[in-house]
Amino acid sequence: MFSALVVVGINQPRGTSTKVWLFLYLAMTVILDGLVVAALLYQIPELIQFLLGMTAGSATGLAIHVWHHIQEENEKN
Repeated sequence: MFSALVVVGINQPRGTSTKVWLFLYLAMTVILDGLVVAALLYQIPELIQFLLGMTAGSATGLAIHVWHHIQEENEKN
């Protein structure tokens, strides 16, 4: 997941418009939500482990994104 976020750009669109960038993020979240529902309904251990890894990658991407905003705020003050 972290790799996917790096490809589309964690803080800024990379090679695409902001609108397309936002739709990519939306598509990733909807797909992940669908996988979570499938994993819970069908109790697929491999899918559950995959989703745990995806969650860790998402958390890392979010941490980098938030750190970027913290740095921007520090530069303003």
